[in-house]
Amino acid sequence: MEIKRTFDLLDRYREKFPEKCDTLAAKRDAKWIQFSTEDYIKYSYLISYGLLSLGLKRGDKIITVLNNCPEWNFLEMGMTMIGVVHIPVFTSLSTRDYSYILEHSEAKIIIVSDSQIYNKVKPATEQHKGIESVYSIDEVQEVKSWREIVEIGEKSADKYKSEVERIKNDIGSDDLAVLIYTSGTTGIPKGVMLSHRNLVRNFLAGAEVFQLTPEMKYLSILPLCHVGGRLGNYLAQFSGTGIYYAENMGTIATDMREIEADGFDAVPRILEKIIDTVLAKGKKIKGIKKSIFFWAVKMGFKYKTNDESGWFYKRKLKIADKLIFSKWREALGGKISLVGCGGASLQPGIEKIFWAAGIKILNMYGLTETSPIITINRLTKPFLKLGTVGALIDGVEVKIAEDGEILCKGHNVMLGYYKNDEMTKSVLDDEGWFHTGDIGCWVDDIFLSVTDRKKEIFKLSSGRYVAPQVVENIFKESVFIDQMMVIGEHQKYASALISPNYSYLEQWCQSENITCGDKSELIQLPEVQKIFKNEVNKINRALSSTERILKFRLIPDEWSAVTGELSPTLKLRRKFIAEKYRSLLEDIYGKE
Repeated sequence: MEIKRTFDLLDRYREKFPEKCDTLAAKRDAKWIQFSTEDYIKYSYLISYGLLSLGLKRGDKIITVLNNCPEWNFLEMGMTMIGVVHIPVFTSLSTRDYSYILEHSEAKIIIVSDSQIYNKVKPATEQHKGIESVYSIDEVQEVKSWREIVEIGEKSADKYKSEVERIKNDIGSDDLAVLIYTSGTTGIPKGVMLSHRNLVRNFLAGAEVFQLTPEMKYLSILPLCHVGGRLGNYLAQFSGTGIYYAENMGTIATDMREIEADGFDAVPRILEKIIDTVLAKGKKIKGIKKSIFFWAVKMGFKYKTNDESGWFYKRKLKIADKLIFSKWREALGGKISLVGCGGASLQPGIEKIFWAAGIKILNMYGLTETSPIITINRLTKPFLKLGTVGALIDGVEVKIAEDGEILCKGHNVMLGYYKNDEMTKSVLDDEGWFHTGDIGCWVDDIFLSVTDRKKEIFKLSSGRYVAPQVVENIFKESVFIDQMMVIGEHQKYASALISPNYSYLEQWCQSENITCGDKSELIQLPEVQKIFKNEVNKINRALSSTERILKFRLIPDEWSAVTGELSPTLKLRRKFIAEKYRSLLEDIYGKE
């Protein structure tokens, strides 16, 4: 059957996968609870009936602030089948952002996961009289349960069955399906309006690339309110693949082992953390085993696809796989082979070592405003080139503007920003080209390479430009560096703030018999300062004179979305960081 609207996936389930028992799954009380195709369809329709009974109508809006769970899907489908616009929101926003989104969207209902999230959004809901009801997935005192909507739907099913079918038939592929407020590294959130066509054409393209099957299991890690998480969720559903929602970021490896996942979705930060953990464990190995481990790691960082590798490298890689990489896969369940990755710049070394370990990272590029895929690497040649973000999907065009900005046109481009025509016109020109704000270039006339954000590139006092993301990714390949922000606009040279990989750094100190204090004391130790100076100097040798970091300061903090240095999509919030560490920045250049 042809898929034109997102909720057409339910009819596809009914036709193609009617008896599937693990359509959706989540961990509850340390046990995986599965929902079948029948459950999915039943709950989705009951939500539709219940919302109509509550007086919701086409065009109304509902906000969800939910951790990933099967219920997210029931609510999503229940809303979209009757034309109610779903507004999924990150769980890590500030009260100010929640308040803005509630007011700007004019939502009537808000649904939260649990008491913790409810307490975060409660101050915002109390400020806005437009919110008619608050519901929760888990039991929360004084808050209605989402099951009340289901119960109302059960009682009114006969009354609204034909009404739901009528509304469904009237919804077109170009109608608004979802409103996603971008997290934004600066400024207030923007409401991105995506149509059914935007989403459907994108996940169909993704499904064609990933080639998932009904026998596979897919671990959903990215928040479903993230457009990339939504993409993976849809394409897995289209393929009939069992979707298991990771319990939290700290249980990813355990979850993969338990379900024996075949694939998962990620942003580069997640992959960096996995490799950091693996390398830290390798450091603890002793003797010949340690030498073999890091020999294999070195092989991995040099990985090239089969047609680019010589016979001798392939032979060594087989040995490395048997001795080391096969054990990595076993630690992740034994079946893992595919990872969809996007949302930020991926370090080439990270990409190569995963491929060397038999885990294919399909790096892609796009934005919320492009639904998200613009380009994606395929599993095999001719549309695979590591170190790039892949080739175009069908129906999408890209051109590089004179200043290097990537422009995009096609079925994936958003309808516009909600209630903001001026901002829409600033990124969508008269010819329909969306201005991404990213700088890039073509590789071999097929593959796109993204180098930096247009607004983040800065000029030194010499007139030479520095692309900070490129430099940051090179430095982050060091096991000692967790996060880094390059600075130096209008200065003579580039400098950096470095947030160390503290778990690794503390292990290193122990191995060197160095007594560790708290983080503030740790980074002041002469031995620690020396090791970072050596790391920076070593990496500088591979950079141009403009890109070299001549001064740096270590930060006694681990940067995260919770503490504000990273956006909910784990990108650097540069203005926030610059303000937070203003005195350190002044110290770096103050005596120049």
